[in-house]
Amino acid sequence: MAADDALERKEGTTYDSFSALDVRVGKILTANLHPKAKKPAYQLTIDFGALGVKKSSAQLTVQYQPEDLIGRLVVAVVNFPPRVIGGFTSEVLVLGAVHEDGAVTLLTPERAVPLGAPIA
Repeated sequence: MAADDALERKEGTTYDSFSALDVRVGKILTANLHPKAKKPAYQLTIDFGALGVKKSSAQLTVQYQPEDLIGRLVVAVVNFPPRVIGGFTSEVLVLGAVHEDGAVTLLTPERAVPLGAPIA
């Protein structure tokens, strides 16, 4: 998604549409540069507690180094269908705030919460 697209205000939706998303807290276990991604990205493995360990391709390279991500709590959509990105299967969508230059700042809980905790 282009930065301009992400910053454009979206039209209204319904509560039912929003509640269909399964958004959970996970902890990043590993972060490696994704060598085949079209745009710079990391391959992440994320622990979601009882939901298990999931993989994600995330465009976080502008603001984060891999070592900065290890152990960090993140918020992710866990019920989208998997997408293959540069030969890597991304199972969850990590959420972040998109800046005008396309950089992404991760959304994180302000306190420790159980892994896999749902976002309401």
